[in-house]
Amino acid sequence: MDVGGKSLRIAYNVRHKQNAHEPVISIPTDGKVASKAVYFVDWQPKDNPKLLCRSIEQLVSNVIETAASENYKSIAFPAIGCGQYGCPASLVAQTFVKQVEKELIKHPMMISFVIQKDRPEIYDEFLQQIDSDEQKLEASTPKRMSIKVGEATLEIIKGDITKQKANVIIGSSSSENLRLALIDAAGTQVENAYNDAYRDNPNSIIITTPGGNLKCQKIFFLKWEPNKNPDILRQSIVDLIWNVIQNTISHGFTSIAFPAIGCGEHGCAVDIVVKTMIREMKQQIQSRKLGWHVKFIVQPNLPDVYDEFCKQLLSLNKEPIDFQVPTTWERCNENNIRISVLPKTKEYKKIKYDFDQSMGKTYREIINVERIQNERWFMQYLAHSRDFYKRLNENTEKQLYHGCPESATIAIMEDCFNRSFAGVNGTSYGVGVYFSSNAAYSHGFAKANSKGERFMFVARVLIGKTTQGNSSMKTRPLGFDSTTDGNHIFVTYHDAQAYAEYLITYK
Repeated sequence: MDVGGKSLRIAYNVRHKQNAHEPVISIPTDGKVASKAVYFVDWQPKDNPKLLCRSIEQLVSNVIETAASENYKSIAFPAIGCGQYGCPASLVAQTFVKQVEKELIKHPMMISFVIQKDRPEIYDEFLQQIDSDEQKLEASTPKRMSIKVGEATLEIIKGDITKQKANVIIGSSSSENLRLALIDAAGTQVENAYNDAYRDNPNSIIITTPGGNLKCQKIFFLKWEPNKNPDILRQSIVDLIWNVIQNTISHGFTSIAFPAIGCGEHGCAVDIVVKTMIREMKQQIQSRKLGWHVKFIVQPNLPDVYDEFCKQLLSLNKEPIDFQVPTTWERCNENNIRISVLPKTKEYKKIKYDFDQSMGKTYREIINVERIQNERWFMQYLAHSRDFYKRLNENTEKQLYHGCPESATIAIMEDCFNRSFAGVNGTSYGVGVYFSSNAAYSHGFAKANSKGERFMFVARVLIGKTTQGNSSMKTRPLGFDSTTDGNHIFVTYHDAQAYAEYLITYK
């Protein structure tokens, strides 16, 4: 709740009030928490060991079933019951791991058990249980995992590179084992094409051949040399990925099967190779806005390499918050940043509930609620939010209201609450942009248009360190981030300090 902030707390309270008996209350996150959702589970410890085991089995089953129904591919479980409840860690670990085994057969996904750093004895129990069941887990653990990066999919597969289906399969002219395996499986046509190209230009960075018997259109054999120097190794991987991307684009392809180059016979530092490959591929996909399907194929006899790929892939979902937009956002044209929120959705009901609580009987009806999807502004805001958290070590974001005439709404949505709005809603507590936790107060600045419609923004605002303001303050005092009336009014002085999340049109 502390990390998720007020929005998560409110969403939970609303959902819990609607149906307190749901076994799993699923709350989508809005960019502050690294996960896409947080599951709250109703669970109580049992003194009887059998009843305790059954309760944990039911908990695991409910959570994984819910995640599967919502198309999630990974879950992080805490060691529930091993803290203040004092349940036997050995029994909890055994039950958790065995039940996860059963569920993975039905619903393949990535499961992590996250143990507090100051509880090594619990960590050891889980590790011991996982190690003792290693063979069983090997049979039931998914042989692949994937995540979305924009419109693209990055996937890790434990398997044979020669059995993959893709537009292009990547090989290395520097790796004899990989090269021979691909040529042997692809057949004589590919062998002849490779030998002819190599004879004509042995120093070529890339040799392209037909797919032959493989399930691909082309095979790219890239010249790549390993290196013991970490910096040189990283740069060589970056160059390799860049060459693959360029040649894939030039052929008009959209899917790639990539082996774990450097992690086998070359004996390179696996963590450096894998991290660089995953991060560079993600960076290229994002910067070029590619909707590709990229597979990284790891040989089954290299479990440590597979684990490292999975670890690095999962870490992409834990990037700093400035790379994440809310899960409620929809695809839209760049020129259309206003998305109407449907009245039947949880999102709409939450906004209306908050508005009702704050406005009381000040208004008659809501005409429309629009979500503002200005990605450039939102990224700036989240970067600012991260800086605030690093500096203050706490989340100071508030959901506040800002009423204004219709003429100002478009300028705000397209260009943020910039300083040109300073003083528009008064200067009593500083010459900045004014927000209030009291919608009825902000209503006083929402002048009606010719149709009698009024406009109010629901904004995320970073309060930071605040102090009492007065009319002489043209900027925030040194050492503070905002000024206030000491009650419900907050004044900001930086364009990226607030983000207009919704626009409510009402009468």
